[in-house]
Amino acid sequence: MIGYDHDMDNPATTIKTSRIGNGRIRLNGPKLARRAWYRQKGFWSLTFLALPALSFLFVFNIVPLYGLILPFQDFSPITGLFGSPWVGFANFKFLFNSETLFEITRNTVTMNLLFIVFNTVIGVTLAIFMTEVGKGFVKLFQTILFIPYLLSWVIISFATLAFLNYDRGIINSVLEYFNKPPVNWYADPKPWPFIILFAEVWRIAGYAALLYYAALMGIGAELYEAAAIDGAGKLRQIFTISIPGIMPVIIIVNVLAVGRVFNGDMGLFYNLPLNQSILYPATDVIDTYVFRALTTLNDFGMSAATGMYQAVCGFVLVMLTNWVVKKYDNDFALF
Repeated sequence: MIGYDHDMDNPATTIKTSRIGNGRIRLNGPKLARRAWYRQKGFWSLTFLALPALSFLFVFNIVPLYGLILPFQDFSPITGLFGSPWVGFANFKFLFNSETLFEITRNTVTMNLLFIVFNTVIGVTLAIFMTEVGKGFVKLFQTILFIPYLLSWVIISFATLAFLNYDRGIINSVLEYFNKPPVNWYADPKPWPFIILFAEVWRIAGYAALLYYAALMGIGAELYEAAAIDGAGKLRQIFTISIPGIMPVIIIVNVLAVGRVFNGDMGLFYNLPLNQSILYPATDVIDTYVFRALTTLNDFGMSAATGMYQAVCGFVLVMLTNWVVKKYDNDFALF
């Protein structure tokens, strides 16, 4: 028996069918292919839309992968990548036997973990405060909080120097007014973990607050109304509705941040302490160490080995963190 099926997604498309027994329907081949083409046509437009981003990833993330052979070579710019002699794991042995590796790894991981904790706590707190103020002030607060994120670390480093300068700094001027001895901030590494933490949180917390504020706007107002009717105060609503409501966003942001625990912000750790060697015990991280190895020692092999060590550790952390999140709640995992 011959029949006709109409494609509900494309009413103009009619497909010839035939019944071959037991109620089964066989579709006409060309018509079926045409309907499949109509269904796939929308995906092609999305593919072309994503083409610039895919091209960027291919050029800057896929093509440079050939450089993974560099950590296993005694690289020389004269002989090139394919003419430099192979040294096996000699660069890694030198790196892992170095006393500096523990110091730069400790500084990188410790500071990034502190950044994650403080940026999350302060960002969520500021976002909740913005939901409680009037709508007329929200845009003003958003602008004020977002301005530091637009400043480069070079500008912030000069502003920090205006506060911490030994001779004419604002802080030492205040200490001198109260007959206190001035402090040479750029010669003492002890306070610098706190200075770096304060500068990072001051710059990033506003951006994080806007991200979490947008997530809070997605929570239905009827949940807060029902909680208020049941007698829940503001603090109770925050811990039972607001924070659980944005928990997927918090987890995703922190999983991505954990993947960069072994990556130090070059602008922060290099510019803010003005690259003072006496401050290296507190401010030297993997990225600044690699930069110095390239610019002062011209040791390309060890620099590449350090970068590969950094990338592998970050990859392992992302996989481990995602596995832990999946055990907690499979819906919160990245993959």
